[in-house]
Amino acid sequence: MPTLAIVILNYNGQPFLAKFLPTVLANADGHPVYVADSASTDNSVGFVKANFPDVRVIELPRNEGYAGGYNQALDYIRTHDGGATYYVLPNSDIEVTPGWIAPILSLFEANPQMAVCQPKIRSYSQRELFEHAGAAGGFVDWLGYVFCRGRVFATFEADHGQYDDNRRVFWATGACLFVRAEVFHQTGGFDASFFAHMEEIDWCWRVQQLGYEVWTCGQSTVFHVGGGTLPKSNPHKTYLNYRNSLFMLYKNWPADGWLWGKILLRLVLDGVSALLFLKVGQWRDISAILRAHFAFYGRLPELHRQRKALQRQQKNDARLYPRSIVWQYFVEGKKTFAAIMGADTL
Repeated sequence: MPTLAIVILNYNGQPFLAKFLPTVLANADGHPVYVADSASTDNSVGFVKANFPDVRVIELPRNEGYAGGYNQALDYIRTHDGGATYYVLPNSDIEVTPGWIAPILSLFEANPQMAVCQPKIRSYSQRELFEHAGAAGGFVDWLGYVFCRGRVFATFEADHGQYDDNRRVFWATGACLFVRAEVFHQTGGFDASFFAHMEEIDWCWRVQQLGYEVWTCGQSTVFHVGGGTLPKSNPHKTYLNYRNSLFMLYKNWPADGWLWGKILLRLVLDGVSALLFLKVGQWRDISAILRAHFAFYGRLPELHRQRKALQRQQKNDARLYPRSIVWQYFVEGKKTFAAIMGADTL
């Protein structure tokens, strides 16, 4: 059984495969590389088979997003190819670098409780800057809003080595996610109802409640184009982010927490963000936020069942950031991770 399987989920991403697969193969360190294709219509499968014979292709029957697609692909590898000890799930628009794998595998081997890890994620187009999707490891505040070392809302830090350490974080990015295979399958993988966006944060939250750890590795760096499947300005991305954030908050918030008070505060703050979209005339994003909230309320019975099931399995509380990053960023003017955290530690 190989130590690591490199698994790239693809949907109509042939240009990215052409551009970035050669780099992945050149830096695979002998580990098998898979492309799991989600019923693409752009001849991605034929292109990979014709041009990259060393790549193992998994043809999925339909597009079920990041969450459902990776669940199926990793289950296929486990049942048909004997599995692997670890998986890494780089987006198709990720440029890897020499030596990106070894430091993270060393961290896994040194820490049996580590279930998830990510490298530093920098921007492909502005290479000195951290990228939106994960930067140098993420956290979640007391209202369920996410932020990263190196990226808070729309403020992106340059990488000056300030995050070159290896440390625990709350969540690791799905843009280039390393996972311990045993834990992934034990937990049932991602919540497929998320489709895409925040499913990795939800999963990181769940695995911590089971006693596992999430880490970031400062000795590994990759570059991310971002928005390869859904551009940042796409209203459907707005819908998924707002909806899935509420899904995640309701499912995972501790039993003794002030859950519905937080949901009401989120309703207010999401309304404020809708006004910001109104200010710039992005009407479809306002509609997306409204639809996200109604989708959340409509799914409450199922979310409640999931919440109760997770609480029965829970061993530990995952440590959330105890303040509001919305307040700190927009009111107090604290724009960087260091300014926000101050003397606080997690």
